[in-house]
Amino acid sequence: MAQAEAVAERLAALKRVDAVYASPLERTRETAKPIGKARGVRVAIDRGLLECDFGEWTGGELKALSKLPAWTTVQRYPSGFRFPGGESFAEMQARITGSLAALVERHAGGVVVAVSHADPIKAAVASALGTHLDLFQRIVISPCSVTAISYGPSGPTVLTVNSVTGQLSELAPS
Repeated sequence: MAQAEAVAERLAALKRVDAVYASPLERTRETAKPIGKARGVRVAIDRGLLECDFGEWTGGELKALSKLPAWTTVQRYPSGFRFPGGESFAEMQARITGSLAALVERHAGGVVVAVSHADPIKAAVASALGTHLDLFQRIVISPCSVTAISYGPSGPTVLTVNSVTGQLSELAPS
């Protein structure tokens, strides 16, 4: 909870926040709650911000999963992998970018905080950078870090990725 309070304090430096959205999972709602409270904004739930559906791998220990033959594909060729009984990384990327596009349209010209999970955030960053999905595992997203993308008429601009300390008040496209 201390990390969530710290990120809320950092985001309080922004001149405005028009909306706060979170994935329906409890950990993102817990992170979003102090952000919404600090900004006087009700947190809305958006299913498009959900973590990747890992299907049969859900709840599995990373140590055991990393020994599966498919693990190499997950790490080196994620665009060609579908979790058994779950979704593919490509579907997850389409979901998160579609959800972000809808939020941008809904709050045109505004500032939206979207609280999600590491893989969807990495996929959104990769898309914004024009980086192939097979390279998204190279992006690091820490818990309660801030990643900011400005969506404008000429396309997205990545303002910061995985920011865990420092000022956020100066975030703006250059």
